[in-house]
Amino acid sequence: MSYKLYNNAQGIYLSLLELTDAEELLSLRLRNRTAHQQFEPLRSEDYFTLESQRQLINQRILDAQQDSAYMFGIYLLSGELIGQITISNVVRGVGQFCDIGYLIDHEQQGQGYTSAAVHLILGYAFRSLGLHRVQAAILPHNTGSRRVLEKNGFQAEGLARRFIRINGEWQDHRTYAILAEEFLPEGQESP
Repeated sequence: MSYKLYNNAQGIYLSLLELTDAEELLSLRLRNRTAHQQFEPLRSEDYFTLESQRQLINQRILDAQQDSAYMFGIYLLSGELIGQITISNVVRGVGQFCDIGYLIDHEQQGQGYTSAAVHLILGYAFRSLGLHRVQAAILPHNTGSRRVLEKNGFQAEGLARRFIRINGEWQDHRTYAILAEEFLPEGQESP
């Protein structure tokens, strides 16, 4: 299933990752392995293989078919994969919410691509999926990620103690969320 979301002004688009993207995804992960380690779970060596990336993409394709998760690549308009953004843990029924997570190539940070990608994925979550709430959890010292969330209207909600095992240690995470009615149209930012 091919699905693309564009932000031409920022020079990016999102596309659901497909099996044919596995090599590019592996290359992205290998290029950023050291730079992103402080923000990532410890991964076994076999995670950084083409087969493992194919398995991950295949699982996310199945997850999308079951409406439980959606994994998009973040691409420059030239077609270069520079990041990944995922909606996961989709809850339906009386909840209607999900989590988001993202990564951007360390050489592309600070150019607004991640903020633009989050805005695109929020539009998808609220308009296409009909969700009510999108939430994120980030390490308290991850100032870049905090700025991305705040630019997109997320509000800090609290501290989840020893929430996720990152870089081999249980670490606290600051939780953020945005509600559908708080989502601003393209071109507008929260004050």
